[in-house]
Amino acid sequence: MISLAGKRALVTGGTRGIGKATVELLRAAGADVLAVGRASHGDLADPTGAEALGRAVGGSLDILVVNHGVWEAEGVALERMTDAQWRSTLSQNLDSVFHVLRVLGPRMADGGAIVLVASTAAQRGEAFHADYAASKGAIVALTKSLAVEMAPRVRVNCVAPGWADTEMAARPYAGAGRAAIEATIPLGRVATAEDVAGPIVFLCSNLARHITGEILNVNGGSVLCG
Repeated sequence: MISLAGKRALVTGGTRGIGKATVELLRAAGADVLAVGRASHGDLADPTGAEALGRAVGGSLDILVVNHGVWEAEGVALERMTDAQWRSTLSQNLDSVFHVLRVLGPRMADGGAIVLVASTAAQRGEAFHADYAASKGAIVALTKSLAVEMAPRVRVNCVAPGWADTEMAARPYAGAGRAAIEATIPLGRVATAEDVAGPIVFLCSNLARHITGEILNVNGGSVLCG
């Protein structure tokens, strides 16, 4: 039902996890997709990395999914968090998004769609991961700002996943951790990468043509907010 034939797309963090699943679904829908990863395209927290990516893209884009980011599995209370950890998380999760959007936003074709990826941490916070929650909360605010700024030419939305079955969360799932986490989720399981990629692709498609500035929660009911 979703056809993206003839569309040019770019997905950051597109070589693993949610990003890789998104790349695969976009390609299945007919899009020509560039999967961006640190190994292949450098550090997007460095403005020169984003500028190089812009040169590699060349022409216009119809779809931009900004999915990359970091999360440190070991929790740290804010009073013990170092300046280096705080700055590193915000650099990787927020500054890099700014750099990508500043370079690629002007490349978006009329009628294009941008989807940013945040987290449930943006909606409810996350104790002992305040750096991560702050960075993702900023992504939510950035989504709403850009939705108005880029309208009516380009739609800008956000997907906020909860727990997902990706490499980033491997440590919390170890031992009995996964079962304990799933007990807190009304739908009874963590999301697969494809569970999150599907809503992303929907927001990129013409089925979502009258949706912009939306924060779509994909968390199995673990955080309920409008």
